[in-house]
Amino acid sequence: QVQLVESGGGLVQPGGSLRLSCAVSGRIFSINYMAWFRQAPGKLRELVARITSGGSTNYADSVKGRFTISRDNAKNTVYLQMNSLKPEDTAVYYCLIATPPYDYWGQGTQVTVSS
Repeated sequence: QVQLVESGGGLVQPGGSLRLSCAVSGRIFSINYMAWFRQAPGKLRELVARITSGGSTNYADSVKGRFTISRDNAKNTVYLQMNSLKPEDTAVYYCLIATPPYDYWGQGTQVTVSS
């Protein structure tokens, strides 16, 4: 059974930083890509950042230059370094791994940016 365990969320002031982690356990044959999504109250879930098995990355325009996605293949862990956080970054953040034909989601971790 594949499980994703997220950590690193919390309350931070505007301009601050947080680092989210998502550790993947269980039997996985291959990972196509790993990603972070977020969902703010009353809004649709949106892609924040994605990293492929080859290391290529892409980001939502709203986080470019502030967030960095990375992965540790040996630990089956994906990270999201978030800098220069803004109140509009407040959301529940979810990690996703794409292992065709299945996608697996984490349980979500709350990030609140407020003074």
